[in-house]
Amino acid sequence: MGSRIDGKRIAFLATNGVEQVELTAPLEAAKSAGGIVEIVSTKPGQIQGMKSDDKGDTFTVDRTTDQVKVDDYDALVIPGGTKSPDRLRTDPNAVAFVRAFVDSGKPVASICHGPWMLVEAGVVAGRTLTSWPSLKTDIQNAGGRWVDEMVHVDQGIVTSRKPDDLPAFSEKLLEEIAEGRHARAGALSGASR
Repeated sequence: MGSRIDGKRIAFLATNGVEQVELTAPLEAAKSAGGIVEIVSTKPGQIQGMKSDDKGDTFTVDRTTDQVKVDDYDALVIPGGTKSPDRLRTDPNAVAFVRAFVDSGKPVASICHGPWMLVEAGVVAGRTLTSWPSLKTDIQNAGGRWVDEMVHVDQGIVTSRKPDDLPAFSEKLLEEIAEGRHARAGALSGASR
């Protein structure tokens, strides 16, 4: 991975039930490339990672969704697992944070079930995404186009399907962070709310 992101700040939005490798692989890639990473969650303390259906490690929350704003970060990563994004989409602060991030034009990356947060934030209309296959209908119903690809980038939004895609996902994430803000029409995401 050739992209350096020295000093760039990346928020990893996750809660209990996050698929551990979908949190740790891009987080370690970002740190190795010089990024400053923070885990953002709905409550302070620890979150429980999962290795498929088994409990994995716990991770310390750096900040909560009621403490963060888009200006604090250069990029946002939303890992998957079925439980973490499902829980996050019931938190109004998390949903507003994702919506504001997309509207800002800063890079957003989401893998597996993570794009549920993009659907919940009302920002997929007119965009092409990939995800875990079971989200295809949700993405289409929200006005997006779903593709079965290892990694897809649409206006600085990076999406991937599953843990096997993590090397490509992490590489594209770093490229997008290195490139910086993309010009996005805020009205595009606003139209889908």
